[in-house]
Amino acid sequence: MKDRKAVVRFGSRSAVHLTDLAQLVRAPAALSVPGDVIAGATAAGRPLDARTFGVMGSSVCLYWAGMALNDYADATVDSVERPERPVPSGRIPRRTALAVAGGLTAAGLGLAAAAGGRRSVGAALPLAGLIWAYDLKLKSTSARGVVMAGARVLDVLAGAVVPGAGAESVGVALRRAAVPAGLVGVHTGTLMALSRHEIGGAPVRVPVGTLAVSAAAAIATAVPVARVATGSAAKGRQASAAPLGLVAQFPAPLGGVALAARSGKLRTAVAAAGSLAYLGTYGTAQARAVQKPSAENVRRAVGAGIIGLMPLQAALTARAGAPAVAAALGVVHPLARRLARRISPT
Repeated sequence: MKDRKAVVRFGSRSAVHLTDLAQLVRAPAALSVPGDVIAGATAAGRPLDARTFGVMGSSVCLYWAGMALNDYADATVDSVERPERPVPSGRIPRRTALAVAGGLTAAGLGLAAAAGGRRSVGAALPLAGLIWAYDLKLKSTSARGVVMAGARVLDVLAGAVVPGAGAESVGVALRRAAVPAGLVGVHTGTLMALSRHEIGGAPVRVPVGTLAVSAAAAIATAVPVARVATGSAAKGRQASAAPLGLVAQFPAPLGGVALAARSGKLRTAVAAAGSLAYLGTYGTAQARAVQKPSAENVRRAVGAGIIGLMPLQAALTARAGAPAVAAALGVVHPLARRLARRISPT
């Protein structure tokens, strides 16, 4: 152990262990990122194919880049407030943290270009810009909450605008993904409000306010949404269903109506379950902070909110018409919580 620390002090990158890198980028917290892309893609009616998974990988890289850049920028402050982190503890040199951030940013932009071309780069590039601007300049300003909420909003929209078969035009895709993007942004805003008080504790009004906003977001997420076909996809389905233009004269078969009704109930049930799970994790942690708004409880609420975004994403995905995908996100959530006990997401 002593040898490893001595080598790191002299700048040998070969001594940087994977565990230290995982702590630098808050590796488990990245499990909350693919759900943004999935929520945006499903809202826009986009199939989850290789392109969409490529955009997920891009978003994960950019998220990790932001975490590494955060520790590079906060090295002096962390040496006092969080000396156990990899950079102030000396386990990872500060310049290595910057190199990791730069490499992951390049990887994220490259994956976006490979997966979705100009449309995906058009979302990834401003996302990367917000991340770097936040960590290097805006973190200490009043715009910090808006910037980070905007980054999450862009992450959702990145899933909506992925090109390919079945994809809508950019304008239609953005409109359809506006509600899930907004709700994820609102959630992120509550996290940023709490994170200001992770060191010294919070006035009770802060967790009271964030809990109220989270509850409203959960309720809005659980409200069923009508699935209306739009754009070229709708025209294609209409043409194949009624080549003679007799849609109004021949209603859907009763079996189709029953199947649609069951599908709607399933979407509603899964969305409600996700919303309840969201409140059960993040809401409960905020309630503890309301009872005792200490620094420890606020930090726990922030950590719960980072991982607790996953059931909110699952609810949004089910609401958009993909309950099976939403259930898969729900299964990953307990794994993320378990990993977060080993490596802090904050």
